[in-house]
Amino acid sequence: MKGTYLGEFEELVLLIIAALYDNAYGVAVQRELLERCNRKATISTVHSAMHRLSQKGYLESRYSDATPARGGRRKLLFRVTVAGEKALIKSREQRNGIWDSIPKIAFQR
Repeated sequence: MKGTYLGEFEELVLLIIAALYDNAYGVAVQRELLERCNRKATISTVHSAMHRLSQKGYLESRYSDATPARGGRRKLLFRVTVAGEKALIKSREQRNGIWDSIPKIAFQR
């Protein structure tokens, strides 16, 4: 497994793949990044992130059945693995811990 550090963009991609569950493929992830996060990302950027997450063991993939709507082509679908879920939980806990340590006065103006 490659390094386990989860970058901000990778975290967003991993969260979106979890939210899409059984319909997570490149274009769908790209669309959700724009709709949910107002983040424009090229399809190659999304695919690169999904490839890195797969190498880290955070994603697994499989091909869908071929459909006439796609000209007989199959989609490469992704799901979050147990290791991916643990990485997301760790990331959330770290962020929440930092947020919880901020004194109220820090944001008072």
